[in-house]
Amino acid sequence: MSNYKTSIRISLFIVTALLIGAALGIMLERAALRDTYTEVRRGDKLSWALSEIEERYVDPITRDSLAELTLPLLLQELDPHSVYIPASDFAATNEPLTGSFDGIGVMFNMLTDTVQITNVISGGPSDAAGIVAGDRIITVNDSLIAGVKMDQDKVVSMLRGERGSSVKLGILRAPSKELLPITVVRGAIPLKSLEAAFLVPGHRDIGYIRFGRFAASTYNEVLAALIRLREQGARKMILDLRGNGGGYLDQAIFIANEFLPKGRKIVYTEGNASPRVDQNADGRGRFQDVDLAIVIDENSASASEIVAGAIQDNDRGVIVGRRSFGKGLVQEQIPYPLDGSAMRLTIARYYTPVGRSIQKPYTPGEEEEYETELLRREAHSELFTADSIHMADSLKFVTPGGKIVYGGGGIMPDVFVPVDTTGLTPYFMKLFQKNLIFRYASQTTDRYRSQINAIKSLDELDRFFADKNLFYDFVAYAERQGVRPTESEMSLSRPLITAQIKGYIGRNTSLDETAFYYYMLPEDKTLLQTIESLSKAQ
Repeated sequence: MSNYKTSIRISLFIVTALLIGAALGIMLERAALRDTYTEVRRGDKLSWALSEIEERYVDPITRDSLAELTLPLLLQELDPHSVYIPASDFAATNEPLTGSFDGIGVMFNMLTDTVQITNVISGGPSDAAGIVAGDRIITVNDSLIAGVKMDQDKVVSMLRGERGSSVKLGILRAPSKELLPITVVRGAIPLKSLEAAFLVPGHRDIGYIRFGRFAASTYNEVLAALIRLREQGARKMILDLRGNGGGYLDQAIFIANEFLPKGRKIVYTEGNASPRVDQNADGRGRFQDVDLAIVIDENSASASEIVAGAIQDNDRGVIVGRRSFGKGLVQEQIPYPLDGSAMRLTIARYYTPVGRSIQKPYTPGEEEEYETELLRREAHSELFTADSIHMADSLKFVTPGGKIVYGGGGIMPDVFVPVDTTGLTPYFMKLFQKNLIFRYASQTTDRYRSQINAIKSLDELDRFFADKNLFYDFVAYAERQGVRPTESEMSLSRPLITAQIKGYIGRNTSLDETAFYYYMLPEDKTLLQTIESLSKAQ
């Protein structure tokens, strides 16, 4: 019996010891985990700070809300082009590049606090519903939008919506005074990159193409325009990239490839975690034989500079205009899967064929200094004289043809053309400040609306203007608005004013921006210089 009791005591002791040991083990393990977690947090200051703020701050606050505040500042400290895109801004931020949006397919202005449709996209939802240019939208889904000083962005949000959904419009169509009810089923509306494409007046062997971005559809749009112009007789081409801030890298490569012989380098990219990737022409370009000019200015950036750099470094064409912006950094959009936000992170630099980086200098975190660099160019007269531009000899490169080019801050054109101030008299500036040329063009369009809507070609538009003395009619209109010119001002500004009147009216036809640039061309000194340079090419 005594041995039995002793055995029980020993067993209980062993069990107790094991339980105590297990408990101590768990406690020690937890302590170790806490220590490890503390060490991790100490090594990762950002996570540590977010955790401590979330746990200890005087008012309730979540880590997610802190991240929304922190990420923009964090990326801003890297370089001027790495950015955070909140989920709420994602669609709007990407829309210009994705190539389409859902809406009703009209263009409009709100000059008189009323939505006046200036153009209807052919084949779009509004076209199918019977809406025509000149119509005024008075109500949207029974809500009055005319005469209530509604913000234009608010009007856009009311007209756009999910594909397949309907919107009921109250349309006022002159001369009727009654509202015409029209229901439009929203659909996919293409966002076109191509702004203009036509044969240059007086130089029918030169084709002119202008596009404002490098979006998903840009290459296909530009290629179609190139083919169409060549079929019309163009043997020389102008690509106008002024104001084109860039976009997708692949679209720039595709466009440059159309003009370069097989094996010629277009661009290469390289970054700390991104091995060098060379992009070379594949020899299948359909326009390797055309004489080519690229027009750039201080707002041509990124993909625009890739095209200009590829053409310049391969001695393939002439670059005309002013020094480009100077963006040589490549971004990748990295989505955050949980809430639809993303960041565009700079992952590489791109280099032109001869090896130059054209990224202009920047100081991380000094975004304002970077953004105001163009103002400093203007202050130093760089936009007006090439002699004020100083390029470092250390950034000098030589093309295969022996041409000297420079890196370190944009593409320097082969032919410099300063900003043109001809016609910018005090009279013109008053007209500009009061928006009188645009207003007059809108009123004139209304006056001839039936004729305007029937115009389908530039020749038809030329014939429309042939018997109309619009300039003196406009001068009288401007005088009624309190703006009167001197004889010298009227003489100096007449060509520019006339071109703008015709361009704005032409924009209200189905020709859209093509008509505007067609009439502005004779007053565009940069394009005139470009045409002269191409005309000399044999």
